[in-house]
Amino acid sequence: MSIKQRRITRRAATGLLTLTVALLAALLPAAGSVAAAQPSRLQRDADALRDAGVTGVSVRLETPHGVRTVRSGVGDLSTGSPVPKDGYVRIGSTTKTFVATVLLQLVGEGRLSLSDTVDTWLPGVVRGKGNDGRRITLRQLLQHTSGLPDYTKDVVPDLSARGYRKHRWTTYTSEQRIAFAMNHPPTFEPGARWEYSNTNYVLAGMVIKAVTGHSWEQEVQARILRPLRLTHTLAPGNWPFLPRPHARNYQQFEPGGTMTDTTVAYLPFDGDADGALISTTADTDRFFTALVRGKLLAPAELAEMQRTVSVPDDHGAPAGTRNGLGLSWTPLSCGGGYWGHSGNGFGYMVWPAATPDGRATVTVSVHSRPGDQGTAISQIRGITDLVDHALCSARQGSSR
Repeated sequence: MSIKQRRITRRAATGLLTLTVALLAALLPAAGSVAAAQPSRLQRDADALRDAGVTGVSVRLETPHGVRTVRSGVGDLSTGSPVPKDGYVRIGSTTKTFVATVLLQLVGEGRLSLSDTVDTWLPGVVRGKGNDGRRITLRQLLQHTSGLPDYTKDVVPDLSARGYRKHRWTTYTSEQRIAFAMNHPPTFEPGARWEYSNTNYVLAGMVIKAVTGHSWEQEVQARILRPLRLTHTLAPGNWPFLPRPHARNYQQFEPGGTMTDTTVAYLPFDGDADGALISTTADTDRFFTALVRGKLLAPAELAEMQRTVSVPDDHGAPAGTRNGLGLSWTPLSCGGGYWGHSGNGFGYMVWPAATPDGRATVTVSVHSRPGDQGTAISQIRGITDLVDHALCSARQGSSR
């Protein structure tokens, strides 16, 4: 081969290499786009909730591999704006876990006992229609085995959009809420079985004040929020508005009906120890991680919190769910289970979950509630499936 031919061959080879590199560079973004077009299992599960009718969904999953957040739907039906990343959310009955933690800390300090009766601390408060605080223990309050009727039935006189708007500003004291409940006979004899009643935790909040001289909100702040630096968790009392940023909440009050904006709290039941707290998915994850890892309770008190009774199948929780003291245990499809406590109200639901070792936590927040039971059950199943998939994947070493 002549020198000229070798130069031509070398130039051709160089040109081919340059062309190959250019083609690869052009193809790489396309390959990245293909990968990005394949959403994670977490995102697909959030999208499934949106497709099931939830207006907006936010999820935060924390594992040893890091933190992942996904969102789906919209945060405002009128503008179409997205659900804010780590916005403020109402956590409803998840508040009960904070209250139970404070009460169990007081047990650990020797200031009260779970076997104390309600009357020991609130003499004469639980009386009427067969209700008797001398026969109900603090353990039974925290575990929903007291048999006390639920006061919330009395503070929703009109379950409609009109009723929500008319009564949402009405405020009650804890004593007034208990008085409502005392107008009804017990659901069953104390300790006979399990049935959820918000009245139990209004009383628990009152016991905390009787023991400490401080409101339950002050004790939660001093004992939990401040030590854990949960700076985005607050007890707003009768202030009905969410801090910004937040998604808007929507309640469908009748099957097939319109979505009513219920972002403003319904104060008759959103303002007490049974469900008043506002938080974020990040703070909620952090709280449950600290709780199950024993950073808030000594081993003896944490063990008491995790002593469970079975929850009836018709309660709507996943099969095999058991209830402790302000804490629920739910089985996982991959074996074992998780600790948590869901919360809900008009237009919202939050579902936090933590593995027993605290290595994985996930909190799901949805910003609408349907008007028919079938859709509600389907959406709850979608939430529990998401949690199950997320925590089982975390156990298997993947956050996808």
